[in-house]
Amino acid sequence: RRAGMRLLGGATAPRFARAVAVLSFAVTLSSSGARCGSRLRPPLSHLSPACWSHLQPLKMSKSCGINKFYHSKALTSPYPGSNVERSQVPQDKVGWLTEWRDYSPVEYTSGAVLAGPKWADPQLSDKNFSPQFNERDGEVERKSLNGLYVVENGRPRNPAGRTGLTGRGLLGRWGPNHAADPIITRWKRDSSGNKIAHPVTGKNVLQFVAIKRRDCGEWAIPGGMVDPGEKISATLKREFGEEALNSLQKSPKEKEELEKQLHRLFSQEPFVVYRGYVDDPRNTDNAWMETEAVNYHDESGETMDNLPLEAGDDAGKVKWVDISEKLKLYANHSHFLKLVTEKRGAHWSEDPASECRD
Repeated sequence: RRAGMRLLGGATAPRFARAVAVLSFAVTLSSSGARCGSRLRPPLSHLSPACWSHLQPLKMSKSCGINKFYHSKALTSPYPGSNVERSQVPQDKVGWLTEWRDYSPVEYTSGAVLAGPKWADPQLSDKNFSPQFNERDGEVERKSLNGLYVVENGRPRNPAGRTGLTGRGLLGRWGPNHAADPIITRWKRDSSGNKIAHPVTGKNVLQFVAIKRRDCGEWAIPGGMVDPGEKISATLKREFGEEALNSLQKSPKEKEELEKQLHRLFSQEPFVVYRGYVDDPRNTDNAWMETEAVNYHDESGETMDNLPLEAGDDAGKVKWVDISEKLKLYANHSHFLKLVTEKRGAHWSEDPASECRD
């Protein structure tokens, strides 16, 4: 018989009450494709959508009145940076509410994480480590942006369902690993400074600052992990400076000038595009990515014109990219950009039907 589950790091819930205690996230399974350094198994590359709900409503933007979430890249193999193959999870077995007595996920935590860097938790077996799940644990935020998550047998459980792999993989924290993604946009303009409209839709074309990740070669929104005790606003500005402007390699005088320009951009009222679970290829049953994606828009273009893009830190390349549905980006970054185009009234697709399709 299975041991009971714990919510809030304490109270037990009997198995028959699981549906009430968990209100587990079912999943919208995307059939979208590539992910970092891996191949898709054929049985997992044609998954049909399945709705999933929240434990509590998520404050985020809506696309055609429907909040959408994804959990398909977290099912693909091999696991990033390794030859580890996930246990295969059929579509109808992803959700935790579905009984699966024979579920046998692979256990994997990378050597880099087990080495004990500052950004990583110890192993749960460490007698000196007692994480407070679903709570603010000292300087470490262990609350999920999607509400309460289940802790079973001492391990937090991925709210989006099974992934075929337990442990932490490449992620440092047990449970949610919080990131921040700054989406910096401007209007595409011609040599005379006039906005350029798409020839089919007539809507103005929006551009965003994209980086090419060193770890996998995919284009993405510049962003990174929230440091313990750090405010999201500080993370957004720091990560953009490090990855898209190479701020870490600037002289003190250059950094001072850079800070002035960044302050002008990041002091404006931001548009919070998304807050919550991210379908990331690094996710496991016990550790997963969550992010707050925030759009800072340079309406005139003058601020960003004075900030020369230069790849740094985890970025291999950086450039302005036209936003459209044709973009193939890391994790579910394309979905974030679609929400930005809806907010700004910009071009997204030549097919009107795709406006309500993701």
